Amino acid sequence: MDEITLGIIACFFILFFFLTGIELAFGIAITGIVGYGLLSGFDVAFNLFAQDFLDTLSGYSLTVIPLFMLMGQIAFHSGIAKRLYDAAYKLIGRIPGGLAMATVVAATMFKAMSGSTLGTAATFSMVAIPEMTGYNYSKKLSTGTVASVGTLGIILPPSITMIVFGIMTEQSIGKLFLAGIFPALLISFFCIAIIYVWCKIDPTLGPRATEAFTWRERVRALPEFIAVAVIFFIVIGGIMSGLFTPTEAGTIGTVAVLILALLRRGLTFKVFVKSIDESLRNGVMVLFLIACSAILAHFFAITTIPQIAADWLTSLPLSKELIMVVICFFYLLGGSFIDDMAFMILATPILYPAIPKLGYDPIWFGVVVGITIMIGTIIPPVAVGVFVVKSITGESFKTIYTGVVPFLLSFVIVAALLFLFPQIATFLPYTFMGR
Repeated sequence: MDEITLGIIACFFILFFFLTGIELAFGIAITGIVGYGLLSGFDVAFNLFAQDFLDTLSGYSLTVIPLFMLMGQIAFHSGIAKRLYDAAYKLIGRIPGGLAMATVVAATMFKAMSGSTLGTAATFSMVAIPEMTGYNYSKKLSTGTVASVGTLGIILPPSITMIVFGIMTEQSIGKLFLAGIFPALLISFFCIAIIYVWCKIDPTLGPRATEAFTWRERVRALPEFIAVAVIFFIVIGGIMSGLFTPTEAGTIGTVAVLILALLRRGLTFKVFVKSIDESLRNGVMVLFLIACSAILAHFFAITTIPQIAADWLTSLPLSKELIMVVICFFYLLGGSFIDDMAFMILATPILYPAIPKLGYDPIWFGVVVGITIMIGTIIPPVAVGVFVVKSITGESFKTIYTGVVPFLLSFVIVAALLFLFPQIATFLPYTFMGR
């Protein structure tokens, strides 16, 4: 059996492992070891797997993942999201659809401290949806808003997805962080615009809140935003200026959120222990997946499949824009059957070599992949963001999916703008960190 055939069979085996319910990291490792063993000998394969595992988990750059996860978990469990939502509600709650808009604003700010997509969806399912229900908001608007904006953490720093992409493609994590800021803010803006237009068309979806707030109360709500903004600019500004690395930024950001939680009296010993426990669990899961994918990447390398895929894609009788759409569709299709993060780890080593050949910027590509994953997080059949909202609210999938559909337009618009104006993603990283 030749290398290419074996590589193609390996891809089907990975899908088989996923369908059987086996932990995907184990399936990846087994496929990589067996494939490499058949081509180069099992002694070599096991030795390489051990070396890959050691090299990956001893890498200093990977410590950034559990650090930013701890930062997000502390923010999640200490009630910072609730205070952000209350502050946003006081500022714009009386506008038709204002509570949904407040959810977008608060979730965007919260994402500046948390890289967890599911954590944000879970938090605002508990915080925002009951509040909107109390004001007779449509369930499709409330659940659709929460499920959609919960995905912002995929490209808005500190994004775990961008960290993993940067490690896999050997791109600067700091540049990827900066590249995601403008696209994420644009998506938030378009989500707010969609809510406004939707509620104008059908005012019963998001009635105006009856509770009035004085200007003094609104001004007193601003420090909640200021505190989060200060932490965000310390973390991102430090990376931009070169004062510290992303790993050091994760440490500083975690300490800053810890201090904020203490000042707001939202941090108890129980909350602290729970935050560490969940960040370790989630962090180990991601690290283990990355470590196991290393042996698979080596196996694919000797099959020459990445190079063949790159040559095939660049030889297609299509414009490079259409080829990029095909690549994005591949990410979207694969993410519909396998967890989006896991599929990104699987597909990127195969597809990424084509990007420089097509003349696209790798940093720009990272953001495009991120937006593609955002869409995959809220469309069936996997749609983990929708599953989280359903598990907490008990609403039907039909209701949530109906609410999500209008917000997909914001993702598509921003993706199209990135194709037309790639500087939206590349301006900040190359202005402040150079090429």
